Amino acid sequence: MTHTAHMPVYLDNAATTPVDPDVAAAMAACLTMDGVFGNPASRSHLYGWDAEERVEQARVEVSELINCDPRELVWTSGATESDNLAIKGVLLGPRARGRHLITSRIEHKAVIDSCRWLEKQGFEVTWLTPQANGAVTADAVAEALRSDTALVSLMSVNNELGVFTDIEAIAAVTRAADVPLHVDAAQALAKVPIDLAALPVELMSFSGHKIYGPKGIGALYVRRDAGLALEPQMHGGGHERGLRSGTLPTHQIVGMGRACALAAEILDAEIARLRELRQRFLAGISGLDEVRLNGDAERGVPGIVNLAFGRVDGEALILALAADVACSTASACTSATIEPSHVLRGIGLSDDLAHASIRFSMGRFTTADEVNYAAGRVVETVTRLRASFAGSPRRGAR
Repeated sequence: MTHTAHMPVYLDNAATTPVDPDVAAAMAACLTMDGVFGNPASRSHLYGWDAEERVEQARVEVSELINCDPRELVWTSGATESDNLAIKGVLLGPRARGRHLITSRIEHKAVIDSCRWLEKQGFEVTWLTPQANGAVTADAVAEALRSDTALVSLMSVNNELGVFTDIEAIAAVTRAADVPLHVDAAQALAKVPIDLAALPVELMSFSGHKIYGPKGIGALYVRRDAGLALEPQMHGGGHERGLRSGTLPTHQIVGMGRACALAAEILDAEIARLRELRQRFLAGISGLDEVRLNGDAERGVPGIVNLAFGRVDGEALILALAADVACSTASACTSATIEPSHVLRGIGLSDDLAHASIRFSMGRFTTADEVNYAAGRVVETVTRLRASFAGSPRRGAR
């Protein structure tokens, strides 16, 4: 999108991305009578064969981006379902080695709520506290492991902070203990290199709408040689080798595959471009005082910046910016609540500071001009709000 007078600059790509035009075209070719509209499970005629071929080609395209066997990918409706299938599937499966699992306090709600549901079923969860920068350490995982630990579930890139967790180091710990590791990689796919042939991870969740693909499609990587026996969470038809029943949405699957193929072509260049835009944005607001970076400047994906603005309420800032800059106060899955972000609380921020925090996330279609404009509007708006709130009893974050 190019910035126009009637549309705000879109800096909420961590919540969702627009579908790439090439992806949309590939999807459109799978919808109508003159396209590949058949049911991939219809194996008695050409329409079904063509659809199945497109589905399997998309599976290959995703697998090539993350370097795994295409047969290790299970199509789902998105990372939320993938997280549920991985976590509940292992703990409720016939080969679970115990009733204990490990996660952190700053995971996506799909992981947190799945773990809380399991707690209600009598399972025990260890909730790790991350470091102040939002990273969970391998040492913390090692200390929490028990003889009855059935699964460790940790995200690769935090969706609010953009901070990397050292999955490679953690995977070495879990592999040595023979405990499966599940990684939510919704914010990592197509943003950082992923090599599952080298990374000893047993399960990994992905989503299409974070990578310029459609909403409503995702995948779960299940390592073939891990000996896992997941308990399916959806039944009826035995699709996806019995792990996820339901008619496959050919157009959405093709869209995710095409999105991964495009990402593979531009990954390195896009990382460098987003890093430059991030620095441009931070330079543009550098004249403001009392601004705190939440997370870690060195350990984050370049497209996400989470900032706390002292003496300004975050919700008031979001509303004041709404006509000019689209950003968010938290994950899209939790922004409907007035509670402070559980992620920011989890890294030790006070409620006031958490309420004053804003996430800006840049993407493929963000331009340098848009970043310059957005930074200028943030500076103007924060300055104006601070002046107007100067005599108010509530001064925002201290």
